[in-house]
Amino acid sequence: MDNYGTHKEPSVQAWLGKHRRFVCHFIPTNSSWLNLVERWFRELSEKAIRRGSFVSVPDLQAAIDRFLEVWNENPKPYLWRAKVADILKKIERARAKLEQIKPGCTQPRGKKKQLLT
Repeated sequence: MDNYGTHKEPSVQAWLGKHRRFVCHFIPTNSSWLNLVERWFRELSEKAIRRGSFVSVPDLQAAIDRFLEVWNENPKPYLWRAKVADILKKIERARAKLEQIKPGCTQPRGKKKQLLT
């Protein structure tokens, strides 16, 4: 899951507490993997759900199953084309630009010092 706040809701926390087989793994909100998953769900929504009329949950499930059958007739794996060196260069360009705008903002945060009273 991304770092959106939905998983912090008490009802979600209670459900996760009762279903220990689900382990949360947090990823950056703008991670490429998450964007790819969201993109696929957009395809599902636009092509199978959005303009549909469903009289029951089984009716909706059947529409999703039909979409999956068609989608899987011609599956295409996602091929990662980004090179690590290119990604690191992009990060360094972003860091340099941020430092121009607000010097020191990309430096690691240290532990807060406790005030002695």
